[in-house]
Amino acid sequence: MYSVHNKNSSFKNKIIAVTGAASGIGAAICRKFGQAGAKIAMLDMDIKKLKSFEKELNNSGITTLSRQCDVSLMDECTASIKYIIKKFGAIDILFNNAGITQRSSFIDTEIPVFYKVMDVNFFGSLYCTKAAINSIIQRKGAVVVISSIAGIGPLLGRSGYCASKHALNGLFSTLRTELKGKGVHIMIVCPGFTKTNLQSRALDSDGSVTDHPQSRIGSQLEPESVADSIYKGLLKRKRLMVLSPAGKAAYYLNRFFPHIYERIIEKKFKSELAR
Repeated sequence: MYSVHNKNSSFKNKIIAVTGAASGIGAAICRKFGQAGAKIAMLDMDIKKLKSFEKELNNSGITTLSRQCDVSLMDECTASIKYIIKKFGAIDILFNNAGITQRSSFIDTEIPVFYKVMDVNFFGSLYCTKAAINSIIQRKGAVVVISSIAGIGPLLGRSGYCASKHALNGLFSTLRTELKGKGVHIMIVCPGFTKTNLQSRALDSDGSVTDHPQSRIGSQLEPESVADSIYKGLLKRKRLMVLSPAGKAAYYLNRFFPHIYERIIEKKFKSELAR
């Protein structure tokens, strides 16, 4: 069991909202910033896991609030953000973390799967940010977007996932520009492969949960390591964070030598298309 230990941090008494908060990177973010003295508002679809996690944090002395929310539904996002603001008075930092992935070739993937991935990954972040942005502007706060290496380059067998992450990067880099001068910080985080339950729920071509083995490059990050990096990145007000050695290599290869990057991806991920 951990305990709150850093009450003199820059995040003391800040009000932080996290989507997809009950597990993985979201849960690690809640712990990390809660330990730093922040008040944590948690949103997740899995109410049972969410309430159990809330109890764990409360027992550690972290001030929390939780609410069930399906981020693919605009009304639920709007109502949840309003609930947080009503209960805590404001939102200083919004973490758009909730996500879903798919693993199947574009040719085989049914159109509703693309809708589902975009609804959760892209529109969920848009809905929550839209509802929270006035409070964040008033508090000169921040929006943190959990994107992916798939948001800055191609990834075989994940066209819907890549599309949603590219869309996030476009939306939030533009929003950063629009809010320039208002004191709001926007940080896009590309973690790379991380040990979460995201892959265990990956959608197949027909929308069912796939049993096809995952392909990846490099070792997997731990959610706690990602949360630590995000914490440090926010302190330094970084705009873009690409995590892990493999992630950084992919970023620069795709940027400066895209043909080489595509050949590597084709070789490493060709099994994703072999069904």
